[in-house]
Amino acid sequence: MDEAERQSLIAALHAASDAARVETLAHFRTEGLAADTKETERFDPVTVADRAAERAMTEVLARMRPHDAILGEEYGATPGTSGLTWVLDPIDGTRGYLSGTPTWGVLVGVSDAVGPILGAIDQPYIGERFVGGLGLSEMTGPHGPRALRCRKARPLAEAIVFTTFPEVGTEADAAAFRRVASRARLTRYGMDCYAYALIASGQIDLVIEAGLQPYDVQAPIAVVTAAGGVVTDWQGGVAHHGGRIVAAANAEIHAEALALLNG
Repeated sequence: MDEAERQSLIAALHAASDAARVETLAHFRTEGLAADTKETERFDPVTVADRAAERAMTEVLARMRPHDAILGEEYGATPGTSGLTWVLDPIDGTRGYLSGTPTWGVLVGVSDAVGPILGAIDQPYIGERFVGGLGLSEMTGPHGPRALRCRKARPLAEAIVFTTFPEVGTEADAAAFRRVASRARLTRYGMDCYAYALIASGQIDLVIEAGLQPYDVQAPIAVVTAAGGVVTDWQGGVAHHGGRIVAAANAEIHAEALALLNG
């Protein structure tokens, strides 16, 4: 990839993230915000903000990167001819969005035939954006820009673990997670994509999830790996198709978590 293409992708990433910020903030913590559910057996919410943000991102990408494909959570796939695909989750953590917590985020990723090459985790309300890939590993926020770097190795007994359990995954998945959590110093719940940003910024050690979709993970994979972390499925394989995911600050704690998950 030449420098012009690299800069084009980075510019489009920021432009799409900016567009989603406008739409998500227009509805966040507003009176009367309602949600439909995508499923009948459990509450899987989608709001007007999810749909508006994805439309806004898609419009930006159609203008700036017309030959790329797009895969979005709300509106599905649009084909392209460049070999690159933008993978969009307009609000990752809609339950948090509905609850007024600033832990949801906008996920914008770019993948080639192998997997994610660039991604952003954007938290519009706090004003934080975490970007990784194509030589970048950085965040901007209220305290200005800084580099991202995952935490150095330390034993699981000293580690902080995050998950969205018990809202996702099966009972067997949850039991496997508890094997890890029982050995950790601290376990926290329900942070959605913001947990991956915390790994990339060196604040926590592990995120363990299940039942994820490609649009849930591709941008976080790019951000975490660019910061020196490891993201795989529970067997140590590729993670960008979704499913059961382990994101780790380093190879040592990743190996310790995998051993316990596979019991």
